[in-house]
Amino acid sequence: MSDVYHVSFPGLGIETELSPVAFKIGSFSIYWYGIIIAAGFILAVVYCMKIAKKHSVNEDKLLNCVIVGMITAVVGARAYYVAFSWDSFKGDPAAIINIHGGGLAIYGGLIGALLGGLTAAKIQKMKLLPILDVAVFGFLIGQGIGRWGNFMNQEAFGSKTSMPWAMVSEKTGGVGVHPCFLYESVWCITGFLVLHFVVSRRQRFDGELFYFYLIWYGAERALVEGLRSDSLYLPKTNIRVSQLFSIILCITGAVLLTVNLIRSKRTEPAKK
Repeated sequence: MSDVYHVSFPGLGIETELSPVAFKIGSFSIYWYGIIIAAGFILAVVYCMKIAKKHSVNEDKLLNCVIVGMITAVVGARAYYVAFSWDSFKGDPAAIINIHGGGLAIYGGLIGALLGGLTAAKIQKMKLLPILDVAVFGFLIGQGIGRWGNFMNQEAFGSKTSMPWAMVSEKTGGVGVHPCFLYESVWCITGFLVLHFVVSRRQRFDGELFYFYLIWYGAERALVEGLRSDSLYLPKTNIRVSQLFSIILCITGAVLLTVNLIRSKRTEPAKK
């Protein structure tokens, strides 16, 4: 992880050198991955706090949900990765808690964050759908920024490609590959902008923004996961776990959004 990578995008005329290590304090290394994830998390929390009142969500109670969700997100991210990489851990169970070497899955993190955050919300007797509408802004910000941590580690890239934006480095074996981290970052940031400037300004019911997120992110991940070279698979199958999960999320979001749009139309007051 301390190597210097020579990264280039030949079709774009871009070349750079990077190291996963940002700096060291004695013998302790601080990695860019952690810094970038932390930056994304902080920006996400700041933005969510700013819009909480607009969605009738109490800021102090929301912060409690964030704190709990942050802890359960790490647990969920690791549990998801371990569950679908069990062959790598069954001989050394102690390695399960060693996250320093990597091994966190974003879907596990999202599931963990939702389970922990919504449990805290329930305990505080908060309405769940408005919280979800606020949370998805944070998810998109965090994912959009956090994926650049994968770039610094030279991971989460895809199969070989000859597209103009193909990425080449030592980690790709010297061949051009799909920069999947970039695809997801751009998609999530675009999704945030669409939510902020379009969807939220004409929101018709609680949960609408959350359903939009399920469709938006699910559709992108279902496509990009098929390009990944490091996917987790269902045991003894060729089915990519995150791709299957993404398809389910996309369909679920589409159904929920459609049903609620129909309901909102029926309850709209008749125009005179």
